[in-house]
Amino acid sequence: MTKTLFTTSVTVDGGREGTAISADGNFTVDIAMPGTPRAKQMPEASNPEQLFAAGYAACFDSALQSVGKIEGVTFTSNVTANVSLLMGDMHQYSLAVTLVVKGSGIDKDSFETLVHKAHQMCPYSKAISGNVDVAIEIEVD
Repeated sequence: MTKTLFTTSVTVDGGREGTAISADGNFTVDIAMPGTPRAKQMPEASNPEQLFAAGYAACFDSALQSVGKIEGVTFTSNVTANVSLLMGDMHQYSLAVTLVVKGSGIDKDSFETLVHKAHQMCPYSKAISGNVDVAIEIEVD
């Protein structure tokens, strides 16, 4: 049985050169493609790939910490999501992601096992599975 934990809503007016506003008003961000006149006029503007990277990194790190709790392992971690916008033949756009997952206070083999379990748990990973190439780089200090 699936239970909805919450639903959020964001409306974008103007696409990649617009503004995103959440229904509750807590989130507003200007959007601009890198290198465009709008991006030069609004250097604080984000782009869809940055927004996706932020969501994916946050979700993946939370999944990783959840897996650690389930396994009874304590460690610290952070995740960097590098999201690339790709253009193939005939202007077919796609994404590619490299997740750089860093851990401290844990050995590399154990951390690697937890990272792979997190990849199976993370809703973002599941949502893009089979549609987006995802590489995972693991670092332990």
